[in-house]
Amino acid sequence: MPPSKVSTSLARARLGVTSIVFFTVAAAAPETVVGGGAVSGFAVSGVTGIPVGYLAMALVLGLFAIGYVTMARHVENAGAFYAYIAKGLGRIPGTAAGGVALVSYNILQVSLVGGFGVGAGDFVRQLTGAELPWWLFAAVGVAGVGLLGVLRIDVNGRVLGVLLVAEVAVIVLFDIAFVSAPSEQGVVLTTLSPGQLMTSAAGVILVIGFTGFIGFENSTVLAEEARHPRTVIYATYISLAVIGGLYSLSTWAMTVATGPDAIVAQAGEHSTELLFVLAGERLPGLVVTIGSALYITSLFAAMLSFHHVCARYFFALGREGAGPRAWGTTSARTAAPVAGSLTQTAIAAVVVLIVMVTGIDPITYLFYWGASVGALGVLILVTFTSVAVVGYFLRHDGKALGVWRRLVAPAAAAVVLAAVLVLTVGSFGTVLGVEPGNPAAWALPAGYLVLIAAGLVWGAVLRSRRPAAYARIGMGARSATVRWEKEELGV
Repeated sequence: MPPSKVSTSLARARLGVTSIVFFTVAAAAPETVVGGGAVSGFAVSGVTGIPVGYLAMALVLGLFAIGYVTMARHVENAGAFYAYIAKGLGRIPGTAAGGVALVSYNILQVSLVGGFGVGAGDFVRQLTGAELPWWLFAAVGVAGVGLLGVLRIDVNGRVLGVLLVAEVAVIVLFDIAFVSAPSEQGVVLTTLSPGQLMTSAAGVILVIGFTGFIGFENSTVLAEEARHPRTVIYATYISLAVIGGLYSLSTWAMTVATGPDAIVAQAGEHSTELLFVLAGERLPGLVVTIGSALYITSLFAAMLSFHHVCARYFFALGREGAGPRAWGTTSARTAAPVAGSLTQTAIAAVVVLIVMVTGIDPITYLFYWGASVGALGVLILVTFTSVAVVGYFLRHDGKALGVWRRLVAPAAAAVVLAAVLVLTVGSFGTVLGVEPGNPAAWALPAGYLVLIAAGLVWGAVLRSRRPAAYARIGMGARSATVRWEKEELGV
């Protein structure tokens, strides 16, 4: 039997709809996206249609979610995308998807560490005048997330809930202030016009929009810890609605405050301070200070949420034999995937150390580039997951679920997401803000091709040399039972 201090199961029935919504929306990091990601997107890409991009992606991902949550009742696995693709397209592609998920989500989590370090340093400087290095705050953030990561998941849910409610309230207050005191152009809807998606900038607009939604899909990562299968379904749709509505409203309100024609220039001038500069022109200083503090907690909440996602992907791959066995254990006391959590903390710490030693800009290259590269990986996973849903229901009886939910909607989502993926890769240089011909524009996306190829090779190795581990891929909690039973028999 397993050692008494560890287990191979996550906590059961600890998370309700509200808790899962807190995790998914906190991962999407509302104030971070509005004040950081969207502003950086305006400044780096030079496009103004980001608000309509959020609306468009909400619709596309709503279509994706139909098949995603329909299959959720057949996939109760902490390695969500990995398990979906394994069940729908085969274990070898599933193994490759597991590698892409690990890399993508770890890049996203560490990118947020860079934003947190710089943001916290700026906040302290504004309050006290003290000039402290960004990496000091980043280290504190990594340590705090690492500590919470080994505690009970429902404790983390309450922490995220408090932080999320506060930051959403401040964002809405800012939005009201911006629309109430617009620029000389008045309240105009230019940046919400669908015509923005008919221009050459469509790919840039859509990838920036998609980046803001990263995290909504994490509801299924928590499926093993949900109180009821429908909990995940409700949480996914609620998260999409909240994220899409809030982001499109808030980024549009910012363009109203600056004027649509001036948003790019002001984003370039003020960078991630733009949200608070505009608020400071319209609201009392104390409110703006609170908003600045909540920007930091927004980043911390997103770091914590993605930390849990990374830890659970490590756990799922370890439990099923696709990764090191040590990853597949949890604490018998808290049921937290401690090995996965510690692994993720170590990765974040090493990256912070590398960026500190090399002296590269943590906002441009860690926060913005990291978020863009991580989002590309998740876009690849979402696209192939839609295909996997169709593949799964073509082979399994699901007629009672209706042809729309199990075939038509996921097939349509796969086509649209594939188009978005092609546009994203084609315009990735613009997304990064580099000059034409810069090797980063093709080298970073090509890295995923290398990663996928390596994952396919590893899946084939497992099939030929470790058939017992290969057979467990995608099984979820049942894989642990099979493994321990075999070990008890000496198999």
